[in-house]
Amino acid sequence: MTILCYEKCSTCRKALQWLNEQGAAYTVRPIKEENPSYEELFNWWKKSGLPLRRFFNTSGMLYRELGLKDRLDGMSEEEQLRLLASDGMLVKRPLLVSEDAVIPGFKEEAWKSVL
Repeated sequence: MTILCYEKCSTCRKALQWLNEQGAAYTVRPIKEENPSYEELFNWWKKSGLPLRRFFNTSGMLYRELGLKDRLDGMSEEEQLRLLASDGMLVKRPLLVSEDAVIPGFKEEAWKSVL
């Protein structure tokens, strides 16, 4: 499995620590330096079965600066995906990507189901 995260994010550090405690094998991908592509995001979103809005980092500075809280509903899914692909800091993190699941954000119970 791959974990997309940001090194300065406390939730990302907590998730990686939890994975280490579980003895899980994973690869870390820095979300800021290796921003997910449109195609990756599209595939992950479809695989997750979640609303696209769940893939946005709603507590991030960039999300607030762009006023996305009020703008997302008026955007098409393609526009939203292109926006997410434009900057990794817009993507909810950590983002767990495995063969069977894609989970944005760290919720221990959800991540347990992937292990």
